[in-house]
Amino acid sequence: MRITAVEAWPAHMQLAQPYTAAYDRVETTTNVFLRIITDRRLVGYGCAAPDEHDTGETPDTVVETVRTIVAPTLKGADPLRPALLMEQLRPLLKDEPSIRAAVDMALLDIMGKKCEVPLWKLLGGYRDSIPTSVTVGILPENETVAQAKQWVKRGFTILKLKGGLDVASDVTRVFKVREAVGEHVALRFDANEGYTVEQALWFIDQTRPARLELLEQPTLKGHPDLLGQVARRGGVPVMADESLITLRDAFRLASNDFADMLNIKLMKVGGIAEATQINAVARAARLEVMVGCLDESALGIAAALHFALADRNVVYADLDGHIDLKDDPAAGAVNILDGVLYPNDQPGLGFDLPG
Repeated sequence: MRITAVEAWPAHMQLAQPYTAAYDRVETTTNVFLRIITDRRLVGYGCAAPDEHDTGETPDTVVETVRTIVAPTLKGADPLRPALLMEQLRPLLKDEPSIRAAVDMALLDIMGKKCEVPLWKLLGGYRDSIPTSVTVGILPENETVAQAKQWVKRGFTILKLKGGLDVASDVTRVFKVREAVGEHVALRFDANEGYTVEQALWFIDQTRPARLELLEQPTLKGHPDLLGQVARRGGVPVMADESLITLRDAFRLASNDFADMLNIKLMKVGGIAEATQINAVARAARLEVMVGCLDESALGIAAALHFALADRNVVYADLDGHIDLKDDPAAGAVNILDGVLYPNDQPGLGFDLPG
């Protein structure tokens, strides 16, 4: 089997519910879809979610890089050798992780289709579903509560609140939401690097009665030692997100006890193969893993879901980037019922893009 063509094209999508994080307000997203065509009629699909803040890429650069670097490198190659092909691309795409993620998932999609097995089974098949959190952005108290209640009404049992702009307001919103949704709903909090160590510790002390499940990236990503100061203090598990991009980052975080948990996002680390290695480091250090996402099409979410289902150490999921996306070309690539994600029971990623 040989690769005969590689195609990439952008898709612009509106968010039905725009949200605000500590560093940005998000109303739209642009993903780049990838198609790898073979001479055996097997086609693999991938998705890149470039983001200047998180991945350092733009949709235009992704499309151009696929045309000028990825396609010439892959054309004529055997798609059933993904480890070799990704190693060949790695030095050429050193600072373009979402492109690597898209190629990685497309090659694995071909592998699953060739084996006639869903990818999550091919990767390990530990579980067949996982509950996901759903995000409530930074809003005034009454709007935060209203949106939280709306998600719970739709069946979600895990909420992630965004914060990091005003620690006192964040504490108040946590308690307002806890009061509104009751004890059966798990609450997570993401400060998106917005706190100092002192603010993070104060936030932990103040919100202790609300029983937060975790606190995600409270301090600046460029100073993992600050994250470590918060984590070592205890009180609530501290998760690294923005601080984790490479396998080396994972090793540094784990070996220095800078975090209690790791949030692995395929678009930031460069795909499922790299995520699997990072998860191995986390498991060796007895750190639980959450699989997260950016603002992604359901196809990108599907790849992250297959990764999450494959291994016991991926305990948590924050895979809501596709929910309520308008005009998603891959809508239906995953199934969600009462806040629980299920894969399509088809070979590979389980979804073929039209065209």
